[in-house]
Amino acid sequence: MEKRVRPADTREGADAARMAERSRQRLASFFGSRRIVIDAQKQEQFSEAWLLLAAILTLFGVGFRRQGLLLIALSLLTIVLVSWFWNRLALWGVSYRRHFSERRAFCGETVEVALEVDNRKFLPLSWLRVEDTFPTELPLEGGEVVVSAGSNLGRLSTFFSLKWYERLRRRYKLHCTQRGFYPFGPVTLESGDLFGLFRCQDRLERQEWLIVYPRVVPLAELGLPAKNPFGEIKAHKRIFEDPHRTVGVRDYQPQDGFRRIHWKATARQQRLQARDYEPATSIKLIVFLNVATLAKHWMGVIPELLEKAVSVTASIASYGISQRWPVGVIANGALPRSDQPIKVLPGRSPAQLVHILEALAAVTPFATASIEELLTAESPRLDWGATLVVVTAVVSEELEATLLRLREVGRRLVLISLGLEPPDEQRLPGITVYHLPPEAAELEVLPALTFRPPTPVELWRAHVQPLATGRTLGPLTDHASQITHYNDRP
Repeated sequence: MEKRVRPADTREGADAARMAERSRQRLASFFGSRRIVIDAQKQEQFSEAWLLLAAILTLFGVGFRRQGLLLIALSLLTIVLVSWFWNRLALWGVSYRRHFSERRAFCGETVEVALEVDNRKFLPLSWLRVEDTFPTELPLEGGEVVVSAGSNLGRLSTFFSLKWYERLRRRYKLHCTQRGFYPFGPVTLESGDLFGLFRCQDRLERQEWLIVYPRVVPLAELGLPAKNPFGEIKAHKRIFEDPHRTVGVRDYQPQDGFRRIHWKATARQQRLQARDYEPATSIKLIVFLNVATLAKHWMGVIPELLEKAVSVTASIASYGISQRWPVGVIANGALPRSDQPIKVLPGRSPAQLVHILEALAAVTPFATASIEELLTAESPRLDWGATLVVVTAVVSEELEATLLRLREVGRRLVLISLGLEPPDEQRLPGITVYHLPPEAAELEVLPALTFRPPTPVELWRAHVQPLATGRTLGPLTDHASQITHYNDRP
C-alpha cells in the first residue's frame, strides 16, 4: 500500500506553513503591534476597548444613520467620563484614624482599638477598602489579621460604604499577651467609582505605637522577702545628715546652726531644742538584667526564661520606686535597630518607673555583651554606695568570679538566679543570693534542659528560638538614645 505524503512533510508544505504564519503576523500587526496579555490581578474593568467600541458605534451610527447606535456610544462615553471623575474624587476628603483606649498597657490587659473613616465631601463612596498594618503577636477580637507573604507583616482588611458627610467607626479588641513595642501602620486606602471601572489608592505612612509593659508582681509572690529584700540600707556612720528626715529632738548645742532649732519643741520644753536628723545615705538600687538564657548568648534564647527575667527586673524596680529610692536598670539586651546596651540610670523623677518599663518592654534577646563584661564596664561609673542587683537565668563561673571581685572592693551585691539549679552560696560569701526556680508550667517547655546538656536538635524541639535583632520598629532608635541619657537630667 502506497504511503500518503502530507504537504507539511515536504519542503513545499513547510514553505506554505511559513507563508501562512507570516500572513497571520502581518494581519495581527495591522490591528495592533502589542500582544494581548491577560492580567489576573487587575481588578479594573476599564480598558481601551471601551473607547474603541464607542468610536466604532459612532462611525456606524453616522454612516448608516442609526440613532440607536449613537445613543449607545454616547452612553458608553458618559459612563466612562462619569466614572473617571468619580474615581478622581473618591479619596478626596477621606480621612482615616485609629483610636486606642490606652497607649500603654500591661500583659494580660485588653485594649480597645477603633478604626474611624470620615467622608467629608458631598460625593458618596460605594465602597472603600482599608488595609491596615497590625501586629501579628497580639490576638485581635472582632477581626482577622492575615500575615502577608511578601513582607511578613499582619494585614487587617476592612470594607466600608459611606454616604456624603458620613463617619463610620468599627471597634476591635487587642489582647496584650506579650510585652513589646507594637507598630500600627502604614495603611492603604483603596476606592473607585460606582460602576467599578476605575480604582485609586492612597498610602498613609504615619505609624502609631502600642507599648505593652512586662508583668509587675509583688516581691512576695516572686519568693523574695517582703522586708529588706536587699539587705540593710541604713547608714552606720553619721558622716552626713539628711535635713529632710527628722528622727527626733535634743537640747540645743552651741555648734548647732540657727536653722536646726525646733521652735515648737522649744515652746513646749521652755528651752532651746534642736532637730536630730537621720544619717544621710546614698540609697540607690541598680538592677542588672542578663538577657542570655543559655551558657553562651549566641546559642539562642529560651523565651519563657527571658520573659520571667524581664518581669522580675520590672518588679524589683517597681518596689524600689515605691520605697522612694533612686532606681536604675542596665541590661545587656539591645533595643531594636540598636547595638548599645540599655541604660536607665538612677533618678528621682516621677516618671522614672515609666522610663524603666518602656525600656524593658522594648528589650530584645540580642545580647550586646556578656553580663560579666557589662558589670565590669559599668560598675566603676556608678555610685559607690549603690546596691547592685543581678537578675540572670544563667550563673556561670565567670559571673561568680566577677561578683567576688566586686565584693572584694566593697560593692554591695544581690544575685537573683532563675535557673533550674540554685547557685552555691558558699562560693559567694558576703553576697545575698536568691533562687527563683521555674514553675511547673515553665518546666514543661524545658524538657531537654532538665537532666543533661541538650544537643542543637533538642534545643530546637524545646522551643529555643534563634537569636534575632528583634522587630523592625522604625523610629525607635531615637527613643533608645533618650533612654540611654536619662542620667543627664537633675
